[in-house]
Amino acid sequence: MKTIMHVDMNAFFAAVEQQSKPALRGRPIAVTGSEKRSIILTASYEARAFGVKTGMTRFEALGRCPQLTLVPANNRLYTHVSTEVMTLFEEYTPLVEVFSIDEAFLDLSGSLKLFGGAERIAYLIKSRIKARFGISCSIGIAPNKLLAKLASEQHKPDGLTVFRPEDVAALLEKMPIQELCGIGRRLGQQLQGIGIFTCGQLGRFPLSVLRKKYGVIGDKLHAMARGIDLSAVVPAAESAPIKSVGHSRTLRDDLQDRQAICAFLLQLAEMVGRRARRYRVSGRVVTLTLRYADFTTFSRQQLQADYLDGSEEIYRASVQILNRLAIDQPVRLLGVRLSGLRFKTAQLPLFPEERRQYLLTEARDCVNDRYGEFTVTFGSLLGQKDKGSHVISPAWRPQGVRNVAVQ
Repeated sequence: MKTIMHVDMNAFFAAVEQQSKPALRGRPIAVTGSEKRSIILTASYEARAFGVKTGMTRFEALGRCPQLTLVPANNRLYTHVSTEVMTLFEEYTPLVEVFSIDEAFLDLSGSLKLFGGAERIAYLIKSRIKARFGISCSIGIAPNKLLAKLASEQHKPDGLTVFRPEDVAALLEKMPIQELCGIGRRLGQQLQGIGIFTCGQLGRFPLSVLRKKYGVIGDKLHAMARGIDLSAVVPAAESAPIKSVGHSRTLRDDLQDRQAICAFLLQLAEMVGRRARRYRVSGRVVTLTLRYADFTTFSRQQLQADYLDGSEEIYRASVQILNRLAIDQPVRLLGVRLSGLRFKTAQLPLFPEERRQYLLTEARDCVNDRYGEFTVTFGSLLGQKDKGSHVISPAWRPQGVRNVAVQ
């Protein structure tokens, strides 16, 4: 029987802000992006008491809590603290899977005797995070990842919940199905439409009917409802190779002018190219994603003649796709993705002009790695004030290709 721990940092962005700025402690605050369109990224527990929630607009949040302090996100600080916290976890087990910037799974099965049991490890982690970073976390301990995450949600903030194997059936009997990680609002509504409201009901529902309605997902739902999850905790070094590298941006203002759209595409192409070059991957498929002002979203892709990782090449391919589209309303979001990846060997190009371009790009990347995104950039972007990534992607990881540089 495995022992899995799920650690969830409480109101992470807001807690880090309150710790770094003592004047904010004890006050209702909400962290927002730097964009004027930005929504509430997270709210302190003082703000949540007034009904302020993640995803609200600034206007909605201030309507709920007029005394709310809005704090622009400091993404570099959050990623730094997250990286340090994840490193701390590795002192207790090498089996650490980063689930998001503020969540991780730890497989403690081989560490229990070393540290005196799972609950002692939990108290050690909580006390060390509090002492070093001044923030709290909620921890769940259970026989698998599904139940460990469910346990960590039970008591917030600063909770510790243990689900023992013999208690799982009784715990799940009346648990609402939406409490399970993987059952979102839409799927929950569908299940409720056929009379399933609790995990106990889902676990007893005829498997044949679930298979007919949901295919192989039906088997997974049936197992989840009974607390069964066979997935392993997978450290970054053992995770499956990535299949794509991409960036997307919600624009400060809706755009319909192609020249302005192309300027943002160049930014995105540079961000994608830099990550691809940093981790020595190249790809043959370039995908352009657009979202209109009415939230209609679509993607178009183009297969390249050869593998590429150059920002200019990715940009040209993106523009070629754009030129085949009729932009019939303002664009709200743009995205560029490189897929069909393969790893490259480090080898200088044979021809002088190609070698010169390679060395110039490498020098530009070195400067930007040291001094920040777009320190050295294309001349056409010099007048652009709105550059770089302002949002931490859910796919962000402290290391590897998913470690997206943020402003």
